Parts: sequence; structure tokens; C-alpha cells
Amino acid sequence: MYGNLEDTKKLIEVNYALRQKHPHLFIQRDPLDDDSRRTFDYADIIPLPGLTPEKYKVSLYRFRDFEPSKMHHTEDTRAFFMVADCRFITVDDPANDEVLSEGEVQIFDMKGTTMRHISRLTISTLRAYVKFLQLAFPVRLRAIHMVNCPTYLDRIISVVKPFISDEVYKLIRFHTTNIETLYDSVPREMLPEEYGGTAGSLDKLREQTQKILLDKRDYLMDPKQWVVEKTEKRNGQSSSWRIFK
Repeated sequence: MYGNLEDTKKLIEVNYALRQKHPHLFIQRDPLDDDSRRTFDYADIIPLPGLTPEKYKVSLYRFRDFEPSKMHHTEDTRAFFMVADCRFITVDDPANDEVLSEGEVQIFDMKGTTMRHISRLTISTLRAYVKFLQLAFPVRLRAIHMVNCPTYLDRIISVVKPFISDEVYKLIRFHTTNIETLYDSVPREMLPEEYGGTAGSLDKLREQTQKILLDKRDYLMDPKQWVVEKTEKRNGQSSSWRIFK
């Protein structure tokens, strides 16, 4: 929020209002339950180490198992937010714990994605995810990179584009030929070996992410961290939370 106090207060209110509205995505969760294990067994949700030269954080999302029946959109989205919430309470740059990131870059590996996967999207979950990302995510989203794009990418985009604001859609970069173009935005030293980088193997990075989830399990599941009382009045005015009813 660039130091703007009122904008910061609004962001926090919207963040917690959306959490209360969708407790099955943000509150009722456990990184060790069967749903979470199933997600992490077939997909990777991995924060990558370090920061870009612009001080951006980078995260990677990909399928490890391409079987569409493994996808459970709501449970997968809940796992995504658990990883994100853990990241917000860890240092942005382990090499310099006083540095704060200036934004977030997301990489979506589309390898193995089919229209059968898209058919398993839950519209209510997609709507909640996009609303949170656009209105309540406490980062500055700088870019979304789509790599290993299939030939039918336009059909996939036609499904999800109605839920995405023009501002966010302009941040999407499609890498349709090869992954080399990704290196212009994300340094190789931040990328896994499997993507031509030097940050270690996906197995190693996956293990590190799971360790953090385990270490922060009590935090993620503690209702005192996430459940707030809904007040009808705030400073003599109707609560802005009413818009989420």
C-alpha cells in the first residue's frame, strides 16, 4: 500500500472479510490432512528462494501428475493459500532478513494441462480465489508467467478470462515457444534445476516447503489468527464488510 495507512486498513479488512466468507478455503484447514496430502502429492506449490534484482518474490505452480481426476479444485486452492500464508511470516530474503520484497511474480507451468482439468474447476472457488488475489492479497502482483503453454491455450483462457480484471490480465506473459524467454524476468539462480536454474532440484525445494508447512501448522490452524468478530458499526459508520454478504 506504499505507506498509505487508510489503504492498508482497507486491505486488512477486505482480507479478513473474505476469509470469514470462505472459511473452507482460509480457516478450516490442516496441511497434514488427506485433502492437503492429495494436493501436494500430485501438484507443486513452491515459493522459490531469494529475490529478483527488482526485489520480487517468485512462486512456481505445476502438475506432477497429469491425470485430471487427481485435481480437486477447492482443496487445491486451500493448499495454495496455506503456502501463501506461511510465506507472509517468513523472511523474504534469507541472505538479508531486513529486506522486504517489492512484489510477487508467479510462474504457472501449463505442461500436462488439458480441457479435462479446466472442466474440474469449481466456479465459486475460482471466483473467491480471483477476488482475493485482486482485492485482498497483501503483495504487489508484478507478473504471471505461463510456460509450456499448450496449443489450445486460447480455449483455456476463454474459460478463466471473465473472472480476471483487465489490470491483472495485462500482467500475464505467455511463453509459447520455449522457456528461454523466462530468464529475462527470473534469474536462473532462483529457478529449479529442472527449469535450467541453479536453485536446487524440485525435490529439495518441495521438501523445504513441506517443512515450513509442518513448522507453521499450529499457526495455520489456530482460529485466533484468522477468525474475527463481525461488527456492524466501525467508527460510527456501517461496516464495509457488509458488501461481502
